[in-house]
Amino acid sequence: MIHIYSGDGKGKTTAAVGMAVRAAGAGLRVLFCQFLKDGSSSEIGVLRSIPGIEVRCCTECRKFVFRMNDDERAAVTASHNAMLCGVRDIISSHAADVVILDEFCGAYSTGLIDRTAAESIVRECPESVELVLTGRDPAPVFCGIADYHSEITPIKHPYSKGVKARRGIEY
Repeated sequence: MIHIYSGDGKGKTTAAVGMAVRAAGAGLRVLFCQFLKDGSSSEIGVLRSIPGIEVRCCTECRKFVFRMNDDERAAVTASHNAMLCGVRDIISSHAADVVILDEFCGAYSTGLIDRTAAESIVRECPESVELVLTGRDPAPVFCGIADYHSEITPIKHPYSKGVKARRGIEY
C-alpha cells in the first residue's frame, strides 16, 4: 500500500519515523531514505541503531534548495537518482517490507530527482511493500494512487513568532 504524509505542518518525518519503528518492532525489514536531507537530523542515529532498519541519506544536500547553485543542485540530483536506483533494487529483490521515502515529494516537485524513475517506482510498487512518501505538495499522480493520504496542517507554530528550529524537536 502507498502512504503519503504531506502538508505544511510539523510531523511528516516524525510520522514516517514512527512507522519505521513500529514496523521494525514487528519484525519487518525497513528501508528509510531521506531526500533533501544530509543525515544530520536527530532521528537518524537512533534509526540506524534499530535492527531491521536501513537508513540512506543524501549527504550532498547541505542547504535548502533555494540556496543551492547549479553545481550543488546537480550533485544533489545525482545523489537522489542513485538512491532511487537503490530503492528500485531493494523493492525488486524483496529486501524490505516497508520503504520510506522521506522528503520525496519535495525532491520531485523541485526537479531534484528523475521524475520518470520516481513515478515508475511508485506506480510499480508491489502490494507486498508498504511505500511511504513524505513532503509538501505531493504531485497529483501520487495522490491519485495512494491508499492513505494524511495532510498535516499547522494551526500554531513557534516559527511564526521567530523561534528557530530546535535540535531534537524540529530536527
